Order: sequence, then structure tokens, then C-alpha cells
Amino acid sequence: MRPILLRRHDISLVPQSARVILRPFIPGSIQRITTIIGRALALSEAETRRDLAAVLKDFEARHLDIEAALLASFDKVAPHLFTHRPLSMERTLLIGALFSGEYALESAALFNPSIVPHPDQEGVASGALRFVMSLRATGEGHISSVEFRTGVISPEGDVRLDPISRFVSMPVLDPDPSYMKVPFVVKLHEMGFDNGASAAVMEPLGDGFTRSELFRSVLRIRRETQPVTQGLTNTLSCIQWLADSNYEMHFPSQLAMSERVIFPVSPNESNGIEDARFVRFTDDDGTVTYYATYTAYNGHAILPQLIETRDFLHFRVLTLNGSAVQNKGMALFPRRIHGNYAMLSRQDDENLFLMVSDNPHYWSDPTVILHPAELWESVKIGNCGSPIETEAGWLVLTHGVGPMRKYCIGAVLLDLHDPTKVLGRLSEPLLSPEGDGREGYVPNVVYSCGSLIHGRDLILPYAMSDHASTIVSVSLDELLSRLVG
Repeated sequence: MRPILLRRHDISLVPQSARVILRPFIPGSIQRITTIIGRALALSEAETRRDLAAVLKDFEARHLDIEAALLASFDKVAPHLFTHRPLSMERTLLIGALFSGEYALESAALFNPSIVPHPDQEGVASGALRFVMSLRATGEGHISSVEFRTGVISPEGDVRLDPISRFVSMPVLDPDPSYMKVPFVVKLHEMGFDNGASAAVMEPLGDGFTRSELFRSVLRIRRETQPVTQGLTNTLSCIQWLADSNYEMHFPSQLAMSERVIFPVSPNESNGIEDARFVRFTDDDGTVTYYATYTAYNGHAILPQLIETRDFLHFRVLTLNGSAVQNKGMALFPRRIHGNYAMLSRQDDENLFLMVSDNPHYWSDPTVILHPAELWESVKIGNCGSPIETEAGWLVLTHGVGPMRKYCIGAVLLDLHDPTKVLGRLSEPLLSPEGDGREGYVPNVVYSCGSLIHGRDLILPYAMSDHASTIVSVSLDELLSRLVG
């Protein structure tokens, strides 16, 4: 049987090392920190102004608001200042520069894209669609973050990306985010810290509480409990970790989508936010929320987490609960099924599972729905993003790993009313690594984190060998015909 015809768009998303952020660059030794501060304090004001001017001349044009970033770095070392004299703004900024460094977000790779309709379709021509594409950007030290692009699909199916800004900015973190008590307590229980100390911390808090309210309760328990045992210290540290792992952030509205980057914040994602699978979720009352499941990586362990947003300006990052929250590749269905949320997953790193839940933050009891069948997927299979609803069933793009660790993209059709039922699957890959696309950071890989349907076309962005990304279109009618035939 002939391969399914792919329409390749003239789009190439390659890493650009010039897109940099400023982040803290602080030694681990307090002695070194104070020594560096001492050198800055020893300068005269004239020397300080001269040296700061040289720094700004060299770096100011590379950032939208360099002074804000330098002040943020200064704030991190300010507790180590050994002078009570007020510092001039020039000296403050220079100290901030001494503890800052540029980071090239995508110097190594720009890959594993997902695509969803843009929340703002104003001004788009009839029959066209504005979209948001997320990408995994990886730089020095293999630290991954989430970047965004926008573009338009014409009524004829042509795909055009908007110009990309040279600048990149991190969001502003909410200093006092809110939490819901029930999932917070459930997560403490799952982590083995459901004890008297955690109960004493949580008991006076309301059903919803803020970070400041939580930490006041933590300080009260630490102060009132004597002696301070290792068990108490571990419990309070876990509460701190959990609070840090659930956070809120926002971007200024004037920033272009390509200027926004979600960089690791919490300890459990210190080495990367990997493979965000965005989906436009429509609830039964018509409310639209964009969710993204992603893999948090701290250099030793992985943890599935969830991003929520309605406008790509304000974001909530949440830990997921439940015994099935493990391994990579969780992908949420775009609507409820029979009143419940549904999620694809791969708990055993081999087969495709389905989970249902009445809560998008709690998952358990996975059911295997798909095993490897063909040689090209005989090592393991997973999803390439959230299922897509069609008149014939739920279209799920899969990735299969076969001989020589070669990754291919396939497709499966699930029943609309009972997605545990497999209606059809491709026996041959829809997309395989070929030509120059075989070469990259991880060779012989094609991979996607999400597609969408426009008209009668499947718009499929995908990554080539964990390096760069592109987009193809597939005839939906031909694909469904193969799946149901």
C-alpha cells in the first residue's frame, strides 16, 4: 500500500543562539559571594559609573529590560552585604551584573512542538485560523524551557509563521500564589508526609489559602514544637517543596508571544520543563481552558505536572495527584467524556494507557488500550499529543520506537464514546525520519506533542532528531479512510 501523502510546508524552526535571557550566576560559596561584593564596594563612585556604563553598552541592546534583571540578581545576594551604607543605583546594578549571566535558551535544540488555536481570532479571515505553537527549547546543560510561536493557517491550508522577536523574557512570578487545601493534603499523603505535623500546619487553613498563610502556619508549628525532630524538619521541608512546585506567573500584555518563555522555577524542574502537550479544553458549560501536561526533571527524577492558562499571559503550574501520576507522556482529551476527564498515559514505558477522572488534577487506575504491534513500534509506543475529535472517532497520533532506537509517528482511532475501544491503527508509519532530518542531537527521531485539524487537513508540527522542527499537513479524509478501512 502506498504511503499517505504528506504536504510539506516551507517552515524550518531551528535553534537561534542569539535568543538569550539573563539569569542569576551566583557561586555556591558564601565566602566567594562576599569577596565579589567586597571588590564592588571598593570601587569609587566614578569607577562604578564607568564600569556599569561598559556593561550596559555591551549587553543592554540584547535585552528588553536589563535593569530589572540586574536588580533581581542583586536581591538574591543582598543578604550577604556587609555594609549598612545606602548604595547608589549604579553600584546596585553593577553588583547585580557581577552575579548575572546570559543563557541561550535554544542553543542546542528547538523541538517537540504542539499546536492549538489561538485564544484571539479577531481579525482573522473567514476560513483561516490563528494558532499558538509551543516548543521545547534546550540550551547549555540540557536545561529545557517552553517557548511560543504564532501563525495563521489560510483557508487553503497554507501555514505561515509570524516574525520572531530577537528578545525573550521570563514571566513575573506571583509572590503570594493560592492553593486548594484538598489536593495539597492529598499530595502530602502520597509523598508519605500525612502525619501529625502536617495536620497541625493544614488544620487552621481554609479550603483555599495563600502562600503567606501557609508559611505563617509552618512557622507557628516550628516555633511551638519542641524538640525539633528530624521528622518535623522533613515534613516542613516537604510542605515548602510542594508550595514551591505549585506557582503562578504572568507576562506583561505588551510582550509578543515569541518573547515569552517559561523557564524552570521550582526545584523539581530545575533541569527542565520537557515536552509540554498543550490542548484547548472545552468544558461542558463552554468554558475554554488551555492545559498542558509536561515532564518536570530535576536531573535525577521526573514528575508529570500541569500548566493551566486561558490567555497565554497568566499561568498556573500545578503538581498532579494520584497513583497513576508517573512516567512521561500524559495527554489530556479536549473535553469530558460522560462527565469525566480522560487522559492518555504510559505508566510502564511500553504500552498506551487510558485513565478517567472526575478531577483533572487526580489520576489513578490506568487501563491498557494499546500494545506494540508492528516492528517499527515493537520497543514501545506513546502518544504524540492529545487526542483529536473527528466524526469517525478520537484520532491519536502515536510515536513508536523500533530497531536501532528509531522513532516513527503512527496513528490510532479510538471510539468517541468508549475510547478504550480501538477502531483502527496504521500498520505503517505516517511519518519516519529521513534525509537530513535523521541527523541531530538524538538521531533517527520524529516526534510531536500535539496537532490540530483545520478544515479537512491535519496540521502536524514535528521535531527532527531532537534538534529542529517543521510542519506537514495530512489529508484527514485519507487518514481516516486508512484507519477505518
